[in-house]
Amino acid sequence: MTRKYYLLGLLGIIAGILIDQGTKMLAVAHLKGQEAILIIPNVFQLQYLENHGAAFGILQNKRGFLLVITICILVAITFFYRKIPAQKRFLPLHIAMILVAAGALGNMIDRMVHGYVVDFLYFSCIRFPIFNIADCYVVIAAVIAVILIGFYYKEEDFEQLSLFSSSKKEETK
Repeated sequence: MTRKYYLLGLLGIIAGILIDQGTKMLAVAHLKGQEAILIIPNVFQLQYLENHGAAFGILQNKRGFLLVITICILVAITFFYRKIPAQKRFLPLHIAMILVAAGALGNMIDRMVHGYVVDFLYFSCIRFPIFNIADCYVVIAAVIAVILIGFYYKEEDFEQLSLFSSSKKEETK
């Protein structure tokens, strides 16, 4: 992998974190202690929430555990990001990994600094849990990855992602 891909990946992660943290700062400044702001009545609103857990409010007050899980996810992303070829064909997969890393780091920063994650986006029409921009990154990345892996890439595209080199595979047969 070229240094260009690493640098662009790092810049993408930083940009994602800045956008996430900036929107959370705006939510704290304009939504905390206030009534929800209706954007589309009965559909979408901005509503401040301090989430002391993970997605959908699970693992409430398990901050240490969530930090460990986030670090493990970031290590795995780094490992696979380096193994994915620096080719235009794999750019969407790189982008998906950058989005997951930015989302994980954005929420990890909240947990480390505040002890909770700031959420503020709420679809009232479906009563979906309140979420934030970092959560959007992770969901978008997951959808991209499922589409790519399910419909775009072929099995042979992922042979080089194996944990073992081809010579070690031959030895184990």
